[in-house]
Amino acid sequence: MKVALYTLGCKVNQYETQALESELVARGHLLTDFDSAADAYVINTCTVTAVSDKKSRQAIRRAQKTGAVVAVCGCYAQTDPEAVKALGVDLVAGTGQRKDFVSLLEQAAANRNSPLMQVDNSMSRRQFEFLPAGSLSGRTRAMLKVQDGCVNFCSYCIIPYARGPVRSLPVATAVAETARLRDEGYKELVVTGIEISSYGVDFKDGTTLADLIEAICPVAGDMRIRLGSLEPRTITREFCERISRFENLCPQFHPALQSGCDETLSRMRRKYDTTRYYEAVELLREFFPGCAITTDMITGFPGETEEEFSKTMAFIEKCAFASMHIFPYSRRDGTPAASMPDQVQKSVKEERASRAGKLAAEMKAAYLDSCIGQVLNVLFERSEDGVFRGHAPNYCEVRVFSDLDLHGQTIPVAITEAKDGVLWGNVTL
Repeated sequence: MKVALYTLGCKVNQYETQALESELVARGHLLTDFDSAADAYVINTCTVTAVSDKKSRQAIRRAQKTGAVVAVCGCYAQTDPEAVKALGVDLVAGTGQRKDFVSLLEQAAANRNSPLMQVDNSMSRRQFEFLPAGSLSGRTRAMLKVQDGCVNFCSYCIIPYARGPVRSLPVATAVAETARLRDEGYKELVVTGIEISSYGVDFKDGTTLADLIEAICPVAGDMRIRLGSLEPRTITREFCERISRFENLCPQFHPALQSGCDETLSRMRRKYDTTRYYEAVELLREFFPGCAITTDMITGFPGETEEEFSKTMAFIEKCAFASMHIFPYSRRDGTPAASMPDQVQKSVKEERASRAGKLAAEMKAAYLDSCIGQVLNVLFERSEDGVFRGHAPNYCEVRVFSDLDLHGQTIPVAITEAKDGVLWGNVTL
């Protein structure tokens, strides 16, 4: 079959789609773009917000217009399989048993008169499902999923129900995968998961994320290691002392914030306050001078007053983030926040997101300006009209003009200018 895949949502979904692509190719199937003609379309869905559900349904309906086989997997299919089935698709699968998916797709294509559904009880999962890492599209950056599941149960989040309890990839397997990807020529490895800060808690032997980092960084050699989103409480002095010894660990960290107001954080059921969060920020800057600290933030959470939002604005300015992802709160059925009183009007949520976005842009510009005059090792990934684009260890985008082919190479660049949200410089070879 010729199969097209479409992915919504987080890096974990992207990772799992890559694993499905590899399995499809290994089974003799061909891959094509989602915009092209195909025998089967696979939509790997997201359900983090009601907007995510809507986007998933739109992608499903778009695929159905072709008359081809339509298979749906991922978090939306896991949390509301009956709603997905009611759309008239050929296969509904959730977030588990991914190794069986290609066989199910083949069955669905062979007998379209009998739609298939395979969705387990995510809360009963206890074993990590290992899927080989890597990408078919190039050897530049790979993702390694080391953890799945979440037990934080933030009041706005449905993901614990979509992914189940915490399960972790054994350290020895992570080390072996890191070595394999290094040997295959990858230049960067992104350590990802639903909540990587909880890595190892299911082992019940004291293993932590720091242990994992200490195990894979020496094996990675010249391959850069980049960490996914971190829970702020993970960032302790001991954690920073242990991981700061590795030069190949990228100095870019993403401690998720969500709000800079303690009252709002409490309603969100986040397990830290702004004092603890700022302690994490200061520790990272102490051990990784000049590092990029990035974050996520929600505006207009139920009950957020103008005074609370003002506290958040003051706090994010104090943190001086290098980059931010800012989202107006999206009501998600099935979460406690959906039924909270004092829901904020859409126009107010969006206006606050706009204000926060302007401040975030100013902070990003200031961080980029601080990079001028430095020499950064840039991993180049694509080019257009003689302009090569890549990312520095701090994840800032860097562009250079070059007559040489820089694709897939890590090359030192002297940064000369910051313009339109990116850095420009000259190759120093």
